[in-house]
Amino acid sequence: MNATRIAVPGSAPYDVVVGHDLHGELADLLKDSSRVAVIHPVGRRAAAEAVREALPGAHLLEVPDGEAQKDLSVAASCWDALGRLGFTRSDAIVGLGGGATTDLAGFVAATWLRGVKVVHVPTTLLGMVDAAVGGKTGINTSAGKNLVGAFHPPAAVLADLTALETLPRADYVSGLAEIVKVGFTHDPAILDLVDEDATTPHGPHTRELIERAVAVKAAVVGDDLTEQGSREFLNYGHTLGHAVEKVEGYRWRHGAAVSIGLVFAAELGRLAGGLDDAVAARHRALLDVVGLPTRYDGDWEQLHATMAVDKKSRGSRLRFVVLEGLARPTMLENPEPSLLEAAYQEVRKDRGGEARP
Repeated sequence: MNATRIAVPGSAPYDVVVGHDLHGELADLLKDSSRVAVIHPVGRRAAAEAVREALPGAHLLEVPDGEAQKDLSVAASCWDALGRLGFTRSDAIVGLGGGATTDLAGFVAATWLRGVKVVHVPTTLLGMVDAAVGGKTGINTSAGKNLVGAFHPPAAVLADLTALETLPRADYVSGLAEIVKVGFTHDPAILDLVDEDATTPHGPHTRELIERAVAVKAAVVGDDLTEQGSREFLNYGHTLGHAVEKVEGYRWRHGAAVSIGLVFAAELGRLAGGLDDAVAARHRALLDVVGLPTRYDGDWEQLHATMAVDKKSRGSRLRFVVLEGLARPTMLENPEPSLLEAAYQEVRKDRGGEARP
């Protein structure tokens, strides 16, 4: 099947290309760059070598796997390497890896010389449908996840579906959390496709799910790059999800933590009076079907304190994305602590979806 191009509009428009064997696209995008640095995690060394074959002379900058790479010391090591290589504003960076890598590579590109070209080549489902698209970059600090970063749209995103064929199932399932999320917030047709069969990259709806999820994000970020309005709705489930990640020392996969956050947000919306019981229950049922956790029993006081530094908070006022119905997201401003705790008690109930990272 030919590659699909999904346009991301805005002041710096670009395409997300979905297809197979896209190295030719990469070479064409970077033909005018004198130097190219490929930032990749240890676990993607072979894929990075393949990219270097497509881009003769490219420099490989290897970083740790997982969330460990989203650290200021790792970003600094990349800056030092770019300095040694003599990178100028006419040169380019490639972010090759999962969501953590594209977050890091984007941040390095945004800050080196106040901004150089970056092309993302996500190798995980989560990276393809969420992290690599939209121009958000970031690293973690002791205070929380993604609190230091910049908005820096890429020149392109190349979602090469071939990478999914060797992706561990747990990582594939983790990415499904972001697809389920936009099914609830924007495109309910996604939920029916997930319900039919979405547990492996070889499923009949894999490509359509990816393209639908990317199309949602492209439309939203094209309208609101810097998260001043509608883009906030894409954080559905992420306020508690990010808190779970931090409390668990980033040992949990992002999608697993977001899954817990989605259950919490659904219960919060239900208890606040806007979401009917059936839609709230469907969150748990769908996440269970694909193998994501729906129950968590962490310390509420610690989670609550961590959420206080979420990016959507304003001063001491917590703000949550909730649903009033399918594809009807809204903001819940400064809910009562008793309401938040009641929603969390629903997450703690044992209904079969055991917590797992």
